[in-house]
This record gives sequence, C-alpha cells and structure tokens, in this order.
Amino acid sequence: MAATVSYKISGKTHKLNCKAVLTIGRDKHSDIVIPELTVSRNHAMIRCLGEGDFYLIDSGSSNGSFVNKQRIVAPKLLKNSDILTIGSTDILFEELSKDVDLIDSVSMLETIVHDAPVIKQITIMVADIRGFTSMSEQVPINTLTKIMNSWFHEVNNIVIANGGLVDKFIGDCVFARWESEDDQLKTIAEAIAAACDINKVTENLNKEYKSHLPSQLKIGVGVNTGTASMGGLGQDNTALGDAVNIAFRMESASKALNKDIVLSEFSFKFLPEKLWKGKQQHIKVKGKKDPVSILALTFPEAKKMLKKIS
Repeated sequence: MAATVSYKISGKTHKLNCKAVLTIGRDKHSDIVIPELTVSRNHAMIRCLGEGDFYLIDSGSSNGSFVNKQRIVAPKLLKNSDILTIGSTDILFEELSKDVDLIDSVSMLETIVHDAPVIKQITIMVADIRGFTSMSEQVPINTLTKIMNSWFHEVNNIVIANGGLVDKFIGDCVFARWESEDDQLKTIAEAIAAACDINKVTENLNKEYKSHLPSQLKIGVGVNTGTASMGGLGQDNTALGDAVNIAFRMESASKALNKDIVLSEFSFKFLPEKLWKGKQQHIKVKGKKDPVSILALTFPEAKKMLKKIS
C-alpha cells in the first residue's frame, strides 16, 4: 500500500509520500519539521512494516503523539483519513487507491484474478507482553512509551534478522510470519530463535527500567504452521485464516500452562521426533471440536532444542 501525509506549517501546506521511515520532530533533519517547543527534537515516526502497513510510533516524547485525538503508547496502525496530531500540528494520512481503468486492455476478470487472495504455507509467531494492562496503569505514560517503543523496534529487527516479517503490531502483541513452502523445519526454528531473542530484549529492558517497573516484563509466545490467505482484494496486507487463529490460541495457552513458548502439533511435528516424542500434551482450544496436541517449552528448553536442531 502507498500513502501520503499532508500538513500545514506557517500557513503553507506540505505533502509527502510515505517511505520506509518518515521522521517527525523539531530537529531540522526530520522529514516533517514541526518548529514548536511542545514537540521533541525526535518526536515520532511513521514506519512501514510488513507489506505496506504504516504505523505511527512515538519516540518517547514528553507531550505524546495522537491519532484521532487519542494518545498512543504502542505503535498505531494507520488507516485512510486518520488525523495524526504532533504538538498543535495536524497531519492527514491518506492511502493511495488503485483505480481500475475499465477502458484499459486488461479485462475486469483479469483484474479480479490478479487481486484474488494467495494461499500460502506459513509459520506464525505471536509474542505478547504479559500483564501489560496492569503495568500501564502504574508506569508514567512517558516512560511506558519509551519502553514500548524500544521493545517494538527491537522486535521488528529480530524478526527480520531471523528471516521473518512482522505482519502486525496489535496493542502489546507482535504477530510475525515466515513463508515456509519448502523448508518447514528451517522456518519453525527461525520462529523459535526469534522468540528467544525477543525474550532477551525483554530481559534487558527489565534491567534498564528496573526502578520504573512494578514487576518484571515477561512474554508468552505461540507458534503454528499452516495455510493462510494473503492479500486479497479488500484485505489488509496481513495473513488471515485458521492457522493464524491457532497461533493466537497457542500464545494464550502459554500463560495457562505457565510456559514460555507453545507450539501446535502442526509446527512441532516438523521437528526431529526425538525432540518432542513423549513431551507433547493435549489441550482444548476455543473454536476446535477436538483437543489440539501441543509442545510447551521454557526459553531455556527452547534454546537447548535449537542447538540440537542446528
């Protein structure tokens, strides 16, 4: 998806195309320079993630960043006609539509086929910060924003470094995916490795903000492999389907089982049998008639497993 932003400074209207990262702040080197004392030098950014989703991310500013008058803490997925407010400046976010030229030589049928969803085999990882709501009520919003901005920034880098793609940020949760048509073992191992790396980043934030946090940040992770619908007409640049739902159920199960990572049978069956045989268990999953076989691990157990895979 392509997008633009437009805003007015000193009576002059500016319009910019959104790129991978669009910086906003008082600093003269920002892409969008807002010369107001209430605006931090490096205030916020609009960042493109996945396959064309744009998020507003506050950089831990003193006075906050707003979308449609609501202050954001975690990255906020932007939609067409959203109004971003930085200081006293409003910024209009607009998606660029794809107009279909009916007189063009390309027929409507071909257009529909082109925009039909693609079914792909993917591995999904969902990582969620536990107890975020309670923490957000006890930590000053400026500090909370800095913590979350650091976490999401590092998580995105980790997923990419491990061969994946961040599909969505959803509140205090990251939803990432790996396309796995050929080598299922490789992508599942990469998802587990990413989860362990995210846990390390979370532990580092606990140390850095020890005096500010009421309790330690912890994450729960769910992993599932299956087919998903990708990018059809009217569908956001995201994966949809039962495989995605199961990944979220696996993350929820990690908390109930007091484990760090839960893999569904659709994922762990691709691992060497000696690593999971006799360790799997069955749980009831919402939306599924029959119990699902899962493999529940702590982060130390997951790291040992990765060494045996490699």
